[in-house]
Amino acid sequence: MDLQNLNIFIQVAELNSFTRAGEKLGYSQPTVSFQIKQLENELGVQLFDRVGHTIKLTDAGRDALSYAQQICHASQEMLLGKKGREEVSGIVRIAMADSLFMPLIADKFDEFRKQYPNVSLRVQAAGTDTLFKLLEQNEADIICTLDNRTYNTNYILVAEEEISVDFVASVENPISKKSVINISDLITQSFMLTEKGMSYRRIMDENFAKHSIEIHPILENSSPDMLCKLVEQNLGISFLPEYVTKKAVNDKKIVKLNVKNLEMKICKQILYHKDKWVSSPMSATLNHLSKIKLI
Repeated sequence: MDLQNLNIFIQVAELNSFTRAGEKLGYSQPTVSFQIKQLENELGVQLFDRVGHTIKLTDAGRDALSYAQQICHASQEMLLGKKGREEVSGIVRIAMADSLFMPLIADKFDEFRKQYPNVSLRVQAAGTDTLFKLLEQNEADIICTLDNRTYNTNYILVAEEEISVDFVASVENPISKKSVINISDLITQSFMLTEKGMSYRRIMDENFAKHSIEIHPILENSSPDMLCKLVEQNLGISFLPEYVTKKAVNDKKIVKLNVKNLEMKICKQILYHKDKWVSSPMSATLNHLSKIKLI
């Protein structure tokens, strides 16, 4: 069985298009169609339903896709073992929550480059709903979420980590001296928050809504590290993940507020689609990301 045909089959299945698969692999559309037909003849099954200008995997095609991915993955693993890490090359597309960029990518990028110098990362930030859309549309190979835990059999979970999210204030803020804080005391403060609808900000808003409360922050920004710095300067309070505030708390610059009935946790998850072909560069990236702990 020709590995080239299997790889073409995998790309057509992922992209739902003979034309787009050909463009990605550098083949003409007729060549791709011929290779798929050749594979169908060899297997004795129809891999795709062809209706008009659309294609869809048949039941036999879905079964064949799983085997094709395993065969190609085993082939790449053999080559990886033979050639070594320096030969792993390619582009990996990662989409993630904005506040994960520094700890997952920037802080460990030098280490990743030393291990895999020929792998390039294409990273974009997005909200949780958009992350899963990118995964479903095969516009991202890997997503890193920071939200409620996701349970879905369409996705392969590579790693997860539960993280607490806390209201924080400067040690100079009088509210930081209280051992227990009521919601009524908390909402008198000036809030500096991440954008509305994003990850843990959305979870916070949903919890406040249960108490018929809506927060109008004095500042909204996508950078949790900047918000933490502004809290240190006593310019307001914020709601931030523990991995962002840990150093400032340990340095006694800010304080976690013990807010009654508002304890919240989120989960960092690294996932990819179950139908996604895991290439060697993608496998290397998943392995690297899965080892990084935020707390």
